[in-house]
Amino acid sequence: MSPSAGGLVVFLLSVKVIQSQDGWGVNYDQTDVCAAKGSIVFIICDYTHPPGIDPSDIKDRFWFTKEKDGEPVDLRTDSEYSDRVKHTCYSILKRCYLTITDVRESDSAEYKFTFMTNKPGEKYTGSPGVTLSVTDSGLQVQVRRLNSTWLELTCHSSCVLSDRAEYYWYKNEEIIKTGSSLLVSSGSTDRYSCYLRGSWDQRSPAVYGPQRPSVSVSPSAEMLEGDSVTLTCSTDANPAASYTWYKEDGTSDPRLLSEEPQLVFSSIQSSDSGNYSCTAENQLGRKTSDFISIDVKC
Repeated sequence: MSPSAGGLVVFLLSVKVIQSQDGWGVNYDQTDVCAAKGSIVFIICDYTHPPGIDPSDIKDRFWFTKEKDGEPVDLRTDSEYSDRVKHTCYSILKRCYLTITDVRESDSAEYKFTFMTNKPGEKYTGSPGVTLSVTDSGLQVQVRRLNSTWLELTCHSSCVLSDRAEYYWYKNEEIIKTGSSLLVSSGSTDRYSCYLRGSWDQRSPAVYGPQRPSVSVSPSAEMLEGDSVTLTCSTDANPAASYTWYKEDGTSDPRLLSEEPQLVFSSIQSSDSGNYSCTAENQLGRKTSDFISIDVKC
């Protein structure tokens, strides 16, 4: 393949470098970027050219989404991106970075990198480029129970992505796996989150099972018959936990009283004295509080 007046287009079909037989190429670090409005996006590429071309022969290089009269329009000259784009290139490394700040839904487009030599008409573009999708919301982890032992976590994006999109999973703060889904054991209190390669500041909120619930009593002073008393169960969990209240009645199975975060006695009686506990549960696990003792005076 030889350069033409219209320029040599190098087709990128994966995240590997695709070169023409003449040694020209563009490699994007990712093919899809999903971002929430207002975030910062980084798009990165490497470019290659035959060894016989000196870096000083590269007259210009830039990113674009549009063409005018058949020629690419440098993003830095596009008024829609005014003061929001930064283009950095390192000639020795042949590596270029595009940074877009305060991204907008209107920024959703295919971004391509082009570079040209000082020989008239000799220009090279990496195509297809990188597809940026900007939405109101970012990534979310969806939880599905497979059985009593295993859960499947799926990294869900509101963006429409190609099958080449690359996801990474965090367990607490450590990357543990790539792929759109992850198997975890039920009952784990570890925190799991995911991100889409290229959307560095768009990691999903972490999902995790409930911590051991705490119980508070209001009022905390001595309780008399007829008083209004509220027991509150609380924990930290995502997705949010559901709650269940129990009273120990001397049997092996405590008596279920309520399925609300608060257990309210509008007029407490001495017969309500006893030991109470609450359970917090979400799709990832279940934890039970310590017993709290209630003593109601006549």
